[in-house]
Amino acid sequence: MEQSEVLKRVIGILTEAGDYRRRIEEDGEQGPRDTEIGIVTALLNETMPHIRIPADATPQEMATLVAREVGGAIRQLVAAFSLAFLALAQVHDSGEPDMSSADVLRDLALRAEEAKGDGPQAPQG
Repeated sequence: MEQSEVLKRVIGILTEAGDYRRRIEEDGEQGPRDTEIGIVTALLNETMPHIRIPADATPQEMATLVAREVGGAIRQLVAAFSLAFLALAQVHDSGEPDMSSADVLRDLALRAEEAKGDGPQAPQG
């Protein structure tokens, strides 16, 4: 999966989390819904590689294979969450009252769409 797509998925998760937090504050609703758990599961299913492990692989060979295959996907996820966090933190730290977290995430999603395939762009502040 391209980094820009991973970033857009992460933005979707953060947006859903913000909506969930607002619902709790407004309605006192508790506990995650299936759709909120499902979006995270879908992201993991789409970003984590399917690994074929030979039947005769030793435990060390299996560990090396899993680490090599899963490592790249984990780096993609960490990079996307880190970029989103930094974009949100920069706006927070600037004290800009006219910019909501939803606005920041929307802007980041638009930049991810423009950069398709180039990897995440540094947040502008």
